[in-house]
Amino acid sequence: MDKAVEARGDQKTVAEVFLSALSDNGVEYVFANGGTDFAPIIEALVSASQAGEKIPQFITVPHENVAMAMAEGYYRLSGKPAGVMVHVTVGTANTICGVMNASRDNVPILVMAGRTPLTESGDIGSRNIGIHWGQENFDQGGMLREYVKWDYELRESQPVEKVVNRALDIAMSEPCGPVYLTLPREVLGHAAKEERIKPKARALGNAPAVPSNEIVDQAAELIAQAKNPLIISGGVGQRPGAAEVLGEMAEKFAIPIVQVGGPSLLTAHPMNMGFAVGKFLPDADLVLVVESAVPWLPRNVQPDANAKLVHLSPDPQYTGFPYRGFEMDVAISGEPVQSLKLILEALAARSDLDAEEIKSRGEKFAAIHDEQEAAKAKTLADAANHTPILAPWVAACLNKVKADDSIIVSELGVNVGHVDYKVPSSIVSGGQAGGLGHGLGSALGAKLAAPDRDVILLVGDGSYMFGGPTPAHFVGKAQDLPTLTIVMNNSKWFAVDRATRVMYPDGKAAKANEMPLTDLTPSPNYEKIMEACGGYGELVDDPAKLEESMRSALEKVRGGTSVLLNVITSPGGRD
Repeated sequence: MDKAVEARGDQKTVAEVFLSALSDNGVEYVFANGGTDFAPIIEALVSASQAGEKIPQFITVPHENVAMAMAEGYYRLSGKPAGVMVHVTVGTANTICGVMNASRDNVPILVMAGRTPLTESGDIGSRNIGIHWGQENFDQGGMLREYVKWDYELRESQPVEKVVNRALDIAMSEPCGPVYLTLPREVLGHAAKEERIKPKARALGNAPAVPSNEIVDQAAELIAQAKNPLIISGGVGQRPGAAEVLGEMAEKFAIPIVQVGGPSLLTAHPMNMGFAVGKFLPDADLVLVVESAVPWLPRNVQPDANAKLVHLSPDPQYTGFPYRGFEMDVAISGEPVQSLKLILEALAARSDLDAEEIKSRGEKFAAIHDEQEAAKAKTLADAANHTPILAPWVAACLNKVKADDSIIVSELGVNVGHVDYKVPSSIVSGGQAGGLGHGLGSALGAKLAAPDRDVILLVGDGSYMFGGPTPAHFVGKAQDLPTLTIVMNNSKWFAVDRATRVMYPDGKAAKANEMPLTDLTPSPNYEKIMEACGGYGELVDDPAKLEESMRSALEKVRGGTSVLLNVITSPGGRD
């Protein structure tokens, strides 16, 4: 007969203390997809609820890819880490694309998984169904160890509070990233050995590191000496305060900024040079790269051989990348926003800057900015009457109907450079590892963090299918998280088509009537998936009706109903 070693009376189980530890460390939400390993957690959730104890809100998410993306979107808007709890090995397997994205996007997520019971008998949590043998791994953490900063399995008699605190400290230390904790069922069901230990009140993770005064002055000196300085911004655009400090530096010292991986400057800023690095890189004599693992594509464009190259990032070597050959004259390790503020102060304190030169340079690039904006406006206007609908027309209509502070989540939907960016922290991008399907969950997580703002997802039809539409729309309905999803339906894996044409522009596949492995016909009625989950769906194939459909959709979203517009678009790309 198995021995019941669970907690009795007022003595708490490890699972109960674990839930309190999550709350004590600032975790407000856990996106969970349960399994047989969750029994102690479920018992602890009910116990805590009945006792009125403060614990995180557990949200049922019926697919792990959606759960991971929700945690990423939530962090982008709130700055707070969330938990994702999944079922042993199989649940962990379904998180891996999300873990890869979180790793490359530097998003802290506490990923937790049950562990198949370790014992065959003798414990209340011992194995009791056949899959408990089939689901055991020799090394469960090894499934995703390459992409997490830390992984660990909770052991018997360990203070679970300290384990949780350590996990979150590591996740929230720069460069941020996901961590992984496994929780054996027997251990969770046992009585906690010690009284609850609350962590000291402090911010999670290490205090943000900044470069030394010497390095700051060196960077400022190189920028001051440059005749044609250029800033290339990457992931820093997702950080609070980035648009403000970059905007101030660019305006005061007339430094043009080109963006990769998403916007960092507001659209109207005169030093915003858009997203085409190749137009400006060859002429720059100083390039300041801010938090970009891939600031340019070496096969397409290179900086001038004599240009000074300064890279600023929490990890300018990007040690998680197996190979990366970008040269640097100065590699600055530091939290990017705070480091930029120090460089800005050092530049402002210099007395040797040529005011006339700065003024002349500012006028030159402001004129280029205006020319680019005029060209963009023409591109958007010229797309008005094209059938099938062109991606620029989708952007043009969206710019007319969205609020300035609408949160735009983009996953291979439209050219983000065509969307007006008027308020900092209003565009969420990610997926640098290429794990498709994050858009749907990211939109839900963003809405959870910012319930009073519109959240609009622009997503390609292929990425939409990857995102687990039914689980995602279910969560939107169940948790009252209304969003607008715009599916750019070109019935094609355009990225695959384009990659083949770039590599073999005169090849047989490019000349064939039909390119293999790129066709997504017959196209599903995506709007019906939303309708099946309690939302409103609409197919839009007339460019003249698109703006009104978007306007009506946002009214429904603001009234509490999620909407999906299935927009039939040209087989071409986002431009």
